Amino acid sequence: MPLLDLLLPTRCVVCGQGEEVFCTACLGGLRRIREPMCARCGAPTAWPVSRCSECAGRRLGFATARAAVAYDDIARPLVAAWKERGLRSLTGVAADLVAEVVRPLPVLALVPVPADTDRTLWRGQGSAEALARALAERWGLPLLAALRRAKPTRRQRGLDRAARRRNVRGAFGSTGPVPARIGLVDDVYTTGATVLAAATELRRSGAREVHVVTFARAIRR
Repeated sequence: MPLLDLLLPTRCVVCGQGEEVFCTACLGGLRRIREPMCARCGAPTAWPVSRCSECAGRRLGFATARAAVAYDDIARPLVAAWKERGLRSLTGVAADLVAEVVRPLPVLALVPVPADTDRTLWRGQGSAEALARALAERWGLPLLAALRRAKPTRRQRGLDRAARRRNVRGAFGSTGPVPARIGLVDDVYTTGATVLAAATELRRSGAREVHVVTFARAIRR
């Protein structure tokens, strides 16, 4: 358990109230992403579509992408506490929400997006790896460490879509062959640049279908 978990009093990481790390009121306030949605990238839509305005015309290295909740004013501080402060107890909250909202993926194994080593050491965990491990247990799937960081990258926060793509181009390498149908797990889907780069590497390693799942995703208006 990280030192912060021991020293800080337990309060909701979003509203600062109660005696739980994430209170019932804030849990209920998270916007679950349910149908109708884009069949390809999982963005909420007014009616079911095969490709939406967000992903139409883009070359996507993944077959589908799904997320549990919108990356909004409730989800952001939750993700920050989980990802930046390394509050491990929030992994279970995130995994339970994914299992509640997202159907189990039609895959043979799960692979996490690997975190930068320096950031993982500072935070105490990789959030994508922790989520992938929890989902593998819930869905009864093997967990594979099939990707590695091939080069250091800047933080994606604050970069536009084009800069994000450049930043993660060539960022991932393979550790070996992967099954034909693989699930790729990350914490947040923002522009899709990170999962696209990771999915592309998995396809080079033998995957015919890559299905992405994240805890949260940004919703464009």
